[in-house]
Amino acid sequence: MSGTAGTQGECRAEKETEEEIIQRCISHLDTDYSCRLAKQMEREKTNPVLGFRTAGSHAEKATGDFLYEEMRSIGLTEVQKEEFWLDSWTFERAVLRFKDSSGKEYTCQLGAYQTNFETDGFQEYELVYVGRGTAADYKNLDVRGKLVLADINQRDEWWINYPVYQAYLKGAVGLIAVQMQGYGEVDQEALNAQDIAGPEYAPAFSISRRDAALLKDRFCENEKSVMVELDACSRVERNRPAYNITGKIPGTETDQMILLSAHYDSYFDGFQDDNCAVSMTIGIAKALLESGYRPRHTIVICALAAEEWGVCDSKYDWSTGAWNQVFRIHPEWQGKVLADLNFELPAHAHSSRDAIRCTYEYADFLKKFADEIAVPEDAYPDGLTVLAPIETWSDDFSMAIAGIPSTVNDFSAGPFMETHYHSQYDNEEIYQENVYRFHHELYTRLLLKLDTLIFPPLDFSHLFRKMHSSVSARMAEQDEEDLQGVMQTLIRETEQAERTAEELYEWIEKSQIVCPVAAKSGEDISQRLLGIFRKGQDYFVRLNWQDEVLFPHEAASNNICYLNQAVQALEEGEIEEALKALYEVDNNCYAFLFDEEVYYHFTEYILHQPKDRLMWGAGRILHPSKRINFLSAFIVPNIICISTDFPVPFLPNNPMTSPVLILR
Repeated sequence: MSGTAGTQGECRAEKETEEEIIQRCISHLDTDYSCRLAKQMEREKTNPVLGFRTAGSHAEKATGDFLYEEMRSIGLTEVQKEEFWLDSWTFERAVLRFKDSSGKEYTCQLGAYQTNFETDGFQEYELVYVGRGTAADYKNLDVRGKLVLADINQRDEWWINYPVYQAYLKGAVGLIAVQMQGYGEVDQEALNAQDIAGPEYAPAFSISRRDAALLKDRFCENEKSVMVELDACSRVERNRPAYNITGKIPGTETDQMILLSAHYDSYFDGFQDDNCAVSMTIGIAKALLESGYRPRHTIVICALAAEEWGVCDSKYDWSTGAWNQVFRIHPEWQGKVLADLNFELPAHAHSSRDAIRCTYEYADFLKKFADEIAVPEDAYPDGLTVLAPIETWSDDFSMAIAGIPSTVNDFSAGPFMETHYHSQYDNEEIYQENVYRFHHELYTRLLLKLDTLIFPPLDFSHLFRKMHSSVSARMAEQDEEDLQGVMQTLIRETEQAERTAEELYEWIEKSQIVCPVAAKSGEDISQRLLGIFRKGQDYFVRLNWQDEVLFPHEAASNNICYLNQAVQALEEGEIEEALKALYEVDNNCYAFLFDEEVYYHFTEYILHQPKDRLMWGAGRILHPSKRINFLSAFIVPNIICISTDFPVPFLPNNPMTSPVLILR
């Protein structure tokens, strides 16, 4: 900690207003630089035709080296290549040759998934069409030693791993999937890539709807199979090194940090996802350095590897680099990071309204911040909003469960996800400079705002307010007397926790004054506040089988509601309605249409796999045997526990003169 930091901070405050400092930094933003950097990231690829810069591949490593040098060149300090180990994937080629119904020969590019399949040049295979690839679709079909073609819709039905593993169990040498709906809808020639969430020994590729239609024409002519030739090289290697790239702008007053993060691996060229995000973080850092801005807290730029995929045979096979960064490489960051600003696809407007998505605890702070932002109508005519909680789509979830309050520019709800996402059409043609410029300015403002704070602006009352609402809604749906009693206790405890949290946040807001005298005491208190935040993540953040974030009681209470609906329907003789209700029970229902072995593989690998293979998903889905007693045995005691960590008494009106706070 600098001995002259106080004088520097006071001089800065005397010479410039907060808005003048912001404008000085914004004046140095250069979106042309950021856009050029995003395009430069496309130079390295494993597939010379389609791109791909995947986990642990030479293309990802070379891009990491490039970003390392770029961070050094703009003046970041302590630039590091931080090694961790993962399962790597290199996709070099997948080319299919076949003849259409008229005998004309076609050659088409295939996409691929993170599985092993290598040929020595073109090899001939028999191809069988298996509809949607469920167990029933294989009736009277022999696919042993053959390729199979299957229709999938990963947004509205099941994930790719189920039909792929079903094909493997039936003896197929590999599955070729066509996205009939859900993803890659921009064009009939669009290919799509997703994480496989399955074992590397069950091979899979993807094909465009146009090329699949030509093949299907052959099957319509009463042919049960067609001959095709495939030349492919897709290679997975377990336990290989990868590198997160980090650089810093050192803080002048504290040891606390603010992170700017984005991932640099990609499917195809990845212009939006996530080149523009990585280059935006570096562009913001460059502007701060060129403006002469000296932050109070250390600003860390994190270019993260392996967000798209990085673990074989795991449901939670993405966000690998981020999870490793905060749980293995730098576990000491936990308790020191005020916020992680994570970015995804920031150079395209995904809807008419922009949004910052965050943890519950930062929602009120960010809402107040967002209300003061002038949003350009040509970018977002409906303005800016704040959404909570975070989702599992990106690296911010791994950050949050490590105890780092996280945000991400919202990207998951717009049409882009169904049209361009993870396809070869994610390129500069959909670049929107006005959106990109706005996000540069918006998050520069947010970064600088966070840098003025002593304490993380954690409003735990938002969390308990949402929990209270959830419990109340579900209590009205229950008629079980025992469960009613538990939920009434939950309501009482959440109400008390909410009141206590409101008092705490009131104190935090009063104390957010730039006062260097209290910097060290502020760090101590911040660490304790972040410790409470981490407890909240451990106790109250769970997932369902669709990877949606929910409170622990919700999975159990929702299932009880569906079971009650099924019982009532059966009593009324409505068999179809009963089955519909049972299908809604959160228990890996997607796997019901596949063989029993498929179901158990993709259920047991969540419930019984080592934590290091599950990473951010470990323990987040409750084991079915534990759900019934979970409300009374776990939730209530931990609401009581976490509420006792809140400091009820306020500090004096001038808290910085006596920075003493007891956080038990």
